Amino acid sequence: MLEKYELASENWISNIVEQGDDDALFASGYLQGHFAVVLSQLELEEEQGFDALNEKMQACLVLAREELDDRDYELVEQAWSELSEIIKA
Repeated sequence: MLEKYELASENWISNIVEQGDDDALFASGYLQGHFAVVLSQLELEEEQGFDALNEKMQACLVLAREELDDRDYELVEQAWSELSEIIKA
């Protein structure tokens, strides 16, 4: 399951690097760091389904809300929404 998440993330980021603008590159890069941490946490847990992934990513978004200005936060939140839809598909 975690490999599926990682592969989806890698493909998504590759597409952004090829086609994205500066905002998309920023948001995907920021999100990638949190995503990698969450995947490493999930490796140690029994529950590795999408709900567990999303719960941890939502906690990361709370942190992002504190770290980023409103515009950057919206970019990161949209990036997670996009990536999570790809993962769920």
